[in-house]
Amino acid sequence: MLFGKHINRYYLKYFPLIFFGCLSLLIVDYFSLIVPELYREVINGMNTGYGTVNGQSVPFDMPFLLNRVCLPLLVVILVVMTGRFCWRICLFGTGTRVERDLRSKMFDHCKDLSHQYYQVNKVGDLMSLFTNDLDTITECVDMGILMSFDAVFQGTISIVKMARMHGWLTLFCMIPMAILLAISTVIGISMEKKWDRRQQTYSDISDFSQENFSGLSVIKAFVKEAKELLAFRKLNKKNEEANVDFTKSAALLEALIFLFVESVTGIILGFGGYLVYQGIFNVGQLLEFIGYFSAVVWPFMAISELIGMLARGKASLKRVSALLEAPIDVKDAETVSNDIQTLNGEIEFRNLTFRYPGADYDALKNMSFHIRAGENIGIIGRTGSGKTTIADLILRTFNLPEGTLFLDGMDVNTIPIKTVRENAAYVPQDNFLFSDTIQNNISFASDSDDEEKVRAAAVLADVDGNISEFSEQYHTILGERGVTVSGGQKQRISIARALMKNAPILILDDSVSAVDVNTEKTILENLHKTRRGKTTILIAHRISTVENMDRILLIDNGEVVAMGSHEELMKTCPTYQKMVVAQSMEEERKEGTDNV
Repeated sequence: MLFGKHINRYYLKYFPLIFFGCLSLLIVDYFSLIVPELYREVINGMNTGYGTVNGQSVPFDMPFLLNRVCLPLLVVILVVMTGRFCWRICLFGTGTRVERDLRSKMFDHCKDLSHQYYQVNKVGDLMSLFTNDLDTITECVDMGILMSFDAVFQGTISIVKMARMHGWLTLFCMIPMAILLAISTVIGISMEKKWDRRQQTYSDISDFSQENFSGLSVIKAFVKEAKELLAFRKLNKKNEEANVDFTKSAALLEALIFLFVESVTGIILGFGGYLVYQGIFNVGQLLEFIGYFSAVVWPFMAISELIGMLARGKASLKRVSALLEAPIDVKDAETVSNDIQTLNGEIEFRNLTFRYPGADYDALKNMSFHIRAGENIGIIGRTGSGKTTIADLILRTFNLPEGTLFLDGMDVNTIPIKTVRENAAYVPQDNFLFSDTIQNNISFASDSDDEEKVRAAAVLADVDGNISEFSEQYHTILGERGVTVSGGQKQRISIARALMKNAPILILDDSVSAVDVNTEKTILENLHKTRRGKTTILIAHRISTVENMDRILLIDNGEVVAMGSHEELMKTCPTYQKMVVAQSMEEERKEGTDNV
């Protein structure tokens, strides 16, 4: 059985099932050991012509054979069959339930982990925890319980019966088995380390495959198929070596089991045959003793296999425990007020300086600005200036010092994270779509999946016309991450999803960069009409995208350069003026190229 901090509770939770399964197992073991006694009666009866009933010799005839051998054997068969069905249902059912509970616990913990955790731990490695490692742990639970209790029950009863028949012969049989157990323990320690290495190489190859499948278009575009194939072969070779190394240890253990078991069989035949020759045993008793030893072989083999299984299970449980014990960095502070349910959309940064965990420089420096509730704000700046960081902090993706970010005049640390995010809709730069219907993707952010509301949101995002052209329209199934639609359609479906939420705060992070100017104009006009009284933050690179917003926040190198309307910045901010001129010249150059 596998024990650990994150597995012990399930033994208590499912104790009734485990108890009934072990009780069924005990009954099966007890009745199974009646069979060697019946074999003894048959052999002795055939040799002597007499059977034994309550210590008295009786003729070995058909009534004796039917009543004293066949009928008890039939009862044994029925009991063993029923018992095996019961313990399989109970013990294997327990393993399946533990797997379900543990997987749910892992998934629930994963959803609360911060972005930083997923930047360090790769998807392939995490997926191997949910598949390979969890399967190994499940095997240790159901088969582990079975092997542990069966080895104790069946082994103890068999050894006691053997010892009652002849103590010295039993002792000679147990010496090689004890040596086998000691050797198996040593090999098992080595196997745990090898299994850990095997699981890590499996994680590496899974992560590499997942990353290559996701970036296949880039690989093909740069004609790097051969390079990636060589890299994959290298990882595959490491995986092969780790598997072969573990298999060698497992094969060595199996060979030693066979060697010692057969050596004991030789002892029984040799010494037992001598006992028959001396008249201490008869042939039937020797066969009975061999039957008991055959029952002992399985417990010892089970213990040996259990050692290897536990080695694998400990390594897998250690990896799963590392996930379950990963700290949840971003969580509600002790000062949070659960009474806050809604927000109006007022946002204020006060001298906020922020550095990403593990980074070498500040992403935002002493940043201060104020957004009134219901205001339309544009944020522009060069790539890497900190625009997306502002969106991340408003959504409480990271922890913040107290007194640096306020929503509706309240410190964001006093507002539940769930409340903050429920009152905000977000369209990120990387527009993620699920492998589901377009309708379900748009309605994902809302409690309603009403088709009319979905269509209304799509109209506002100017994507309804494109969706209507699909054969299945809103019931069209999108490929993984939305690969079946264009970049512009992907952006607009993401915008429709955000609009469907109708939140007090809407943040669009460079969300119209893949659409043409006319489509962009339509989307922005729809936003102005439908979001009156609600706060809208539009992050963009093109000044033409934000020039009609109420105010524009210009940032550079993580600092506020200026804030005001387009007209105000044109008068007071030289940096903004240069950006307008540079972008105007670039647009003229593009138009000239198009005309040519």
